[in-house]
Amino acid sequence: MQEIRFDDIEGLRSRISPDFSDWGPEQELSQDMIDRFAELTGDRQWIHVDVERARRESPFGGPIAHGFLTLSLLPKLRTRTDFNIVGYGNAVNYGADKLRFVAPVPAGAKLHARSRLRAVEAKPKGTMVTNELQVAVVGQELPALIYEMLVLYNPPRNR
Repeated sequence: MQEIRFDDIEGLRSRISPDFSDWGPEQELSQDMIDRFAELTGDRQWIHVDVERARRESPFGGPIAHGFLTLSLLPKLRTRTDFNIVGYGNAVNYGADKLRFVAPVPAGAKLHARSRLRAVEAKPKGTMVTNELQVAVVGQELPALIYEMLVLYNPPRNR
């Protein structure tokens, strides 16, 4: 695996690609996970937590996961790339340029993710990296989630 320093802007830019990585490991999203997320966040909308009502009334035929629960699984769904960013002091989630919940995730579905590097920009405090991630239900073409994640890689602090 190639190591590229966080401040090697041209080296990182050479990894920008229109092609996505391979799909990463699969993760089941169970009804129990949905219920615990609903309890934690207070979002107990019936389409997520009332299994019988969701089977009767939902256009999806059963309960679906919260979009933000799907998003929160990205660390578990982390895709592997053929390079590693090194030499930084810390990396912080800087936000999103785009976040779309494109398709429902049924309770019990298995998910996987893939990614690609979209942009690299030198900033006064470090290096901003934009990755596009897609999360999909295994076996479905349409992604459930599309996310352009911004990460700011900061230099090590002198102590």
